Amino acid sequence: MALPFDIAPDEPVLIAGPTASGKSALALEIAELQGGVIINADALQVFDNWRVLTARPSCVDESRALHALYGHVPGSETYSVGHWLRDVTPYLTGADRPIIVGGTGLYFTALTEGLVEIPETPAELRAEADQRRAIEGGHAGLLADLDAEDPETAQKIDRLNPMRVQRAWEVMRATGRGLAAWQADTPPPLLPLSKTFPVLLDAHKEWLNDRIARRFEIMIEKGALEEAEANLANWDPAAPSSKAIGAPELIAHLKGELSLDEAKEAATIATRQYAKRQRTWFRARMKAYHKISLP
Repeated sequence: MALPFDIAPDEPVLIAGPTASGKSALALEIAELQGGVIINADALQVFDNWRVLTARPSCVDESRALHALYGHVPGSETYSVGHWLRDVTPYLTGADRPIIVGGTGLYFTALTEGLVEIPETPAELRAEADQRRAIEGGHAGLLADLDAEDPETAQKIDRLNPMRVQRAWEVMRATGRGLAAWQADTPPPLLPLSKTFPVLLDAHKEWLNDRIARRFEIMIEKGALEEAEANLANWDPAAPSSKAIGAPELIAHLKGELSLDEAKEAATIATRQYAKRQRTWFRARMKAYHKISLP
């Protein structure tokens, strides 16, 4: 991918974009041309138990340039944006220019706008929220609680995103203080946007959907199903690593609940839906980024 911009070789680079848009390839191109360390900013590529399914860089690509924060977290552990900020901090002042690439918009906003440290949610409270969503068939009940108890947060979050609603509900119940109030105390950012060269890959829907379908077929060819088999014995649908797109569908196939074709179709649909949410986030929150429009 030819860059339509001039980037100084010592300038930190941010590369955001939806899944399957070619972010990793662009990061590798910049690193090989100008040097730098490629740093993961994808919430699922941090886990060590899903390499193929999360489209982490291959071993060959990792040998071509320095990479960091890929697969460094056990799949059984939790990992938050706060953990990522602590892990990325040493690379912001290291000898190698950081090239931060990924599809998790919250990582980029936390890095460039700051993040307040909110106390961890007790496990029993999270379990209660998970159970309510399962019993009630969605997050409408949690959202109703937020509307009544923390209307400021309820109007600011993505009301259609179950995980965002649940997170806000958990914060309110765990701390007695709304998420919006916590966020009002946000400290200065670790890396202000003005100190970076931020790039956003803006992909056309049809072009991206075609790539998503072809990429999942390639993932199957490269061992995604075998990867799912390796995760089957310890499968926990509530674990953060289990949110890898396609993981629940392949596990369902291995359990005899879906045919392989049904699993592939369901995973492709889930990936398209995820990409749509990503594009919505990026276009709303990353207007200051240098946009590269893809076909």
